[in-house]
Amino acid sequence: MFSPLVEKALRVTLAAHAGQYRKGADQVDYATHPAHIAIMLAGWGFEEHVICAGLLHDVVEDCEEWTLELLEQQFGVHVTSIVSQLTEDKSLSWNERKRWAVEHVPHMSPEAASVKAVDKIHNLRCLLGELQEIEDTESVWARFHGGRERTLAMDEQLVAVLTKRIEPRLGRVLRETYEAVLEQDGKTRSLAAGS
Repeated sequence: MFSPLVEKALRVTLAAHAGQYRKGADQVDYATHPAHIAIMLAGWGFEEHVICAGLLHDVVEDCEEWTLELLEQQFGVHVTSIVSQLTEDKSLSWNERKRWAVEHVPHMSPEAASVKAVDKIHNLRCLLGELQEIEDTESVWARFHGGRERTLAMDEQLVAVLTKRIEPRLGRVLRETYEAVLEQDGKTRSLAAGS
């Protein structure tokens, strides 16, 4: 299915995130992340405006030229409402932003909570892939502002509150993905300790 609005959102995402890269050993274009989120949301059967919000969920937060006002002019109130609920204040510390993210979930619309859940699933799956491929997990965790313990603790809290706001099937995938990260991290750490 072709959607002019989704096409426009994809083009904006590619342009806005040009030159930005994902955390990781390889320099992967950042735009692959929102693209995956859009694909996952489409696969879950979400409507066009939710898919667009998935594509655009980080543009206001990470791209200086984009504001909520500009987003609303270009994509309307429904897309902008979801994106605004997902946009963190980068002037806050890591702890403050992550605490806000957890505390904010009960006030999110179900659509915004679903985008947040799919965002977290994709991030966790990427992390899981790295933990499976790299023996030195310390190098993986060193890229996270919160380090291993704080990052996993905040993810656990976020998964717990999100699963109460999203459909059960999506919640189950979110929980299982988080648990797979914990299991893989434990295996890798055990192997490293034994060597």
